[in-house]
Amino acid sequence: MDLLNNKKKGIDLNIISNTNTHGGFGAGMINLSNVSAVIIEGDEAYIDIGALHAKSKVEKGIKFSTDKNDVPNGKKCFIVWVAADRNEKGAYYAGVASCEMLVDREARRGWKILADHVNRMDGAMKRKILLENLDEKEKASLKKLLVENNPAMWENSSDLLKEALS
Repeated sequence: MDLLNNKKKGIDLNIISNTNTHGGFGAGMINLSNVSAVIIEGDEAYIDIGALHAKSKVEKGIKFSTDKNDVPNGKKCFIVWVAADRNEKGAYYAGVASCEMLVDREARRGWKILADHVNRMDGAMKRKILLENLDEKEKASLKKLLVENNPAMWENSSDLLKEALS
């Protein structure tokens, strides 16, 4: 899916607003308004906001297990949590963390560790770069998507992220 050449308005990565926090109802709750999800399947990376609620295209209709042996024919894919922020230069990709899954669409079975997905999302929200589980092809797909989605955000991002995806 090419977001830049799509005639319809494509899904974009979220950027937080400059609204002030308050101490009223909902104070202290996790704010996901600056987090988006990217799915990597093979050499394709695409934005899928449904992943925030475990309803991405990859996850729909799949019964997940915490035992990899339940998915012997699973295809490896990743959810990558991308947290965006703003600084004096403008918007940038602040935290990025990838989570592995196995999915066998034919058997409607999958493997993932929910606690790992939650912890890595938290890491992205805390501006960490956690991409050690991606191979070179997967890193290249993610980098291509991030650059094409918003070249200025990529330029404003940390050298740590750029090195992790080089």
